[in-house]
Amino acid sequence: MSPFLHPAAFALAFAAAVPASCLACATCGCSLSTDAATGFSTATGWRVSLQFDDIDQNQLRHGDHPISAAQVAAINNAGGDQEVEHDTVNRTFTFALSYSPDEDWNAKLFVPYVDRGHSTFAAASNPISGADASGASIKGLGDIRVVGTFQGLLPAKSLGLQFGVKLPSGHYGGPNADGSGVTGRHPAAFHSGPLAQNASPGNLVDTSLQAGTGSTDLIVGAFYHRPVAGDVDAFVNGQFQFAIAERLHQAGADFRPGNTATLSFGARYKANPDVAPQLQVNLYHKGADQGALADNPDSAGTVAYLSPGLTFSVASNVQAFGFAQLPVFSHLVGYQLAPRWTGSAGVSMAF
Repeated sequence: MSPFLHPAAFALAFAAAVPASCLACATCGCSLSTDAATGFSTATGWRVSLQFDDIDQNQLRHGDHPISAAQVAAINNAGGDQEVEHDTVNRTFTFALSYSPDEDWNAKLFVPYVDRGHSTFAAASNPISGADASGASIKGLGDIRVVGTFQGLLPAKSLGLQFGVKLPSGHYGGPNADGSGVTGRHPAAFHSGPLAQNASPGNLVDTSLQAGTGSTDLIVGAFYHRPVAGDVDAFVNGQFQFAIAERLHQAGADFRPGNTATLSFGARYKANPDVAPQLQVNLYHKGADQGALADNPDSAGTVAYLSPGLTFSVASNVQAFGFAQLPVFSHLVGYQLAPRWTGSAGVSMAF
């Protein structure tokens, strides 16, 4: 992502999709480059890993600044129909299994488990009351991804190309076109508050907040890394993810998730082989969701994160890492919940 790196790598690293932990309606961003965190390994054989991502979207934002719930509710006082969200807590565990037959090729399977809590005041008007709040819990398998990597273009194995697919394995859906039933596969519903008091499909959680999107997406990306000074390695990588088929395609009950793009760059200090500090800059952009079940006005935006972290060698075949992501810029379309910070930690073992 950074122009001071190899120009060809910069052109190839043109953006993209991120871990499936970021499937909430707001542009929450979970754009950490875990490949960079673990050092773009070329080791052959099998590797298993487990990653935990914690994203608490507890701040309403509009454009590039925070906004109070009362200000959003005032839109409804003036005759509008604007949802006043309260909080969305995303906790995702992602199991990954990868295999490299040689230094050039790698295939990786990502299986996420989503644990998401969501609360909203719906279209409440001022003064907002706790009695207006409704809550939901979304738990279950997320959308599985399979990503292949080829890094045999340069002798140093420093330039890689990625191609993958996201599958509609998680529960997804919403109300059908006439509101008389449900479309999709086991979408979650509100369990508390006014939205849980009606047994009709109107109590379903927004389609964009379900554990899955119901879409099959393609993933393309690239990365480049190289030593820049002494024990410092620099990197740039990006991915782009876009839906090519949607299971929610009925007229009046359709949904297509917005395209997502990430671009990350940073540096890693390797003087100590057991502990490697790293600093990343992560840029995340999400296009607006589309369709009758989409929250189109409140689902697009761009976020930039500054992400310091450490990678540890626990044993000769075991690595661990921990990172914090601190938002330094955001421009969100509409009124969206955003995190004040996010955290990621993981461990991987080769065998």
